[in-house]
Amino acid sequence: MARPRRKWQVLFIAVILAAVAVFASVFAAAGSARADESPDGQTVTDFVVKGFITYEEKPLEGVKLSIDGNGFSGETETDAEGAWTLYVPEKAEYTLTVDESTLPDGVIVADGSEKEVVFKLTNTVRINMFLGEGERVTESFADQLLVRISNGLQFGLLLALAGIGAALIYGTTGLSNFAHGELVTWGAFVSLVFTSFWSLPLWAGLIAGVIGGAALGLALDAGLWRPLRRRGLGVVQLMIVSIGLSLTLRYVIQFFIGGGTFQLEGANMAPMKFGPIALSWVDIISIVVCIVCIGAVAFFLTRTRLGKATRAISDNPQLAAASGINVDRVIRIVWVIAGMLAAVAGILWAYYRPGITWNMGTGMLLLIFSAITLGGLGTAFGALVGSLIIGLVVEVSTLFGVPSDLKYASALVVLIIILLVRPQGLLGRKERLG
Repeated sequence: MARPRRKWQVLFIAVILAAVAVFASVFAAAGSARADESPDGQTVTDFVVKGFITYEEKPLEGVKLSIDGNGFSGETETDAEGAWTLYVPEKAEYTLTVDESTLPDGVIVADGSEKEVVFKLTNTVRINMFLGEGERVTESFADQLLVRISNGLQFGLLLALAGIGAALIYGTTGLSNFAHGELVTWGAFVSLVFTSFWSLPLWAGLIAGVIGGAALGLALDAGLWRPLRRRGLGVVQLMIVSIGLSLTLRYVIQFFIGGGTFQLEGANMAPMKFGPIALSWVDIISIVVCIVCIGAVAFFLTRTRLGKATRAISDNPQLAAASGINVDRVIRIVWVIAGMLAAVAGILWAYYRPGITWNMGTGMLLLIFSAITLGGLGTAFGALVGSLIIGLVVEVSTLFGVPSDLKYASALVVLIIILLVRPQGLLGRKERLG
């Protein structure tokens, strides 16, 4: 009897040693990751933009600077010697901006607060700032509010495209699809492959992205979700499967395009001024496309036989099946529509950010869930209302002192407040429990 006990003891010790080795490697990796960060939290790269800010031969500490371009953004501030350093992921064109509100009173950047950053032969660019006395030109509160509302509506429409698809899936299947963010990324990824990698025209890449989204939605339902539904898996099990699917799709996309940022053609069009509001042709086309797609979904749900069947399944799937509706067929079509809407949202999101990354849809996922919860779970029109509210709150909140890093948290605060008053959401219906 001693040998089996020793075997279990040896196995237990081996497991403990393996766990210690795994944790040691994790902590070592974490330590190396921390070593690759600058004191202000930037990821250290080989490409550096740096300089000094002084005024009357004295260094200015705490002046904030930001850099944007090529789908990347970063920020820092000057140290006690007036020195600042910004790291960028690759050689490209960027825009460096000095926050003049952090300069002393009456001091401005004499030659403009924005500088174009262009890398040449070296990996380092030095920028000199010349300060002088002057009056800062600022926008009025009304103009800033109009700009934020414009940005909020545009962002809300993008969010609505993705949110409506997720709401239709939840309404017909009860599935909270954590892989929906990857459906958003997939549309932009397919368009990128067709245009940048295969050098096809932009229109061909955009059409391929939408078709690719529909094909992925069809494949996922036919190959994964329908078999799991037929096996009788519960909602929690399906949700866990969707989390695993999200991770799989995300890292498959990263395997093909890496961790960089890619641009679609026309992503950096010059904006046109409409009073205080600046919109490019891409922004205008994006808004029109969102409105047309949302209108098409509304017509589908309210005027077509298949749309009415979709709403019937959302209300009561058992009763819908008993009345002769082919539930599996309707769900299959819903997955195709959701994939198409997510792909369109992903393409437009790539222009709005701008840039395509392997995890771009993941950042939208929490806001998508917030929008459909706020509007009422399972209702497409509720997802639209919730998305517009969240888009406006996210953009307008920064006007009232909310830091830009916390603007998405402000949308979640509004969600909590509204759910405390109306737990079923704005357009949801009360349900009896028990």
